[in-house]
Amino acid sequence: MDRKQYFKWIFMICLVAGLGSCNLDMPVEKKTSFQTMKVKKQDITVPVKFSAKMKGRTDVLITPQVSGQLTRIAVTEGQLVKKGTVLFVIDPRNAQLDLEAANASLEAALAAESSARQEYESTKNLFEKNIVSQYMLTDAENSYKHATASVKQARATANRARVTLGFCTITAPVTGIIGENPVRSGEQVAPGSSLTVVSGNTNMDAEFSVTEALIEQMVQYGLSTSDVDKYIANLPDVTFVMKNGTEYPHKGRITSMTGVVNASTGSLLCKASFPNPNGHLYSGIQGTVVLPYSEKDVIIVPQNAVVKLQDKSMVYKVKADSTATGVDVDVEDVGNGKDYIVKSGLNVGDEIVSVGANNVQEGQKVLFNEK
Repeated sequence: MDRKQYFKWIFMICLVAGLGSCNLDMPVEKKTSFQTMKVKKQDITVPVKFSAKMKGRTDVLITPQVSGQLTRIAVTEGQLVKKGTVLFVIDPRNAQLDLEAANASLEAALAAESSARQEYESTKNLFEKNIVSQYMLTDAENSYKHATASVKQARATANRARVTLGFCTITAPVTGIIGENPVRSGEQVAPGSSLTVVSGNTNMDAEFSVTEALIEQMVQYGLSTSDVDKYIANLPDVTFVMKNGTEYPHKGRITSMTGVVNASTGSLLCKASFPNPNGHLYSGIQGTVVLPYSEKDVIIVPQNAVVKLQDKSMVYKVKADSTATGVDVDVEDVGNGKDYIVKSGLNVGDEIVSVGANNVQEGQKVLFNEK
């Protein structure tokens, strides 16, 4: 070994020792955190939500049938009452006097009828003996008929007065909860004025609107609207979610659907019936009716795989050389907070970036781990 080569080897040994003493890291391949998945079709249950308002199935507006002073309010707001319970009392004195006068007129009419009947029977007997003329018989018969008609009229007047007196005591037409009471004892009331609402709360109806577009979409999944009853029977149970997010524990059923689309809103009015055994539901409560229905054989991707760019949605498809390219997709939120249904833009078997999509750049090589 000559002197020149000797110094060359000494230099190399020193260089390696120096690098080691400086504790420098050698460059290594850096893996990314991207993950991918292969697109496939599957079934999924989609929760469809509708804003709804609760209403008692037998909500009854209580209005007086007669005018007068309100002398008694027998119930309070929110009170549970049974059918026939006294709710309000209107001063009955005038109605009582009218009934007494009507009964007196009826008694007078009955007395007049009795006299007319006796007169007619006596005249008829004399006529058969040829003692009186046909004219006298006819006149007695007409008098008797007139008296009979007067009795009917007087009886009808008495019955009407009795009914009017009954209207002075207002009772609950159904079992339910007393609503708001806008009147006070001593006020004058008249027919048509509102006293309260009795909400029959054994069963409650949640009223909501279904868009025509959704109905058409549901028909595409095998439900026919030609037979409304059959259509409703095919719908799944629904749930009611309060405004605070609490789910009502009893399931409901859609019980009615108008057959005509509202021209101004483009929707159909629906009702879902919920049992209310504990009285936890009240008329006027607002919330959400959730109707689940199954989407069959659709492409599902995680929301993390979709990049939102203003009004567009995009996913990164992995090509054969492991590079990513963005493709536009049309997606629908399924409402579970984690998935989208892809309506167009992807095919079964495509490989897409499922984790880290927001960090991918066009044409970037992605190292991936299949799920």
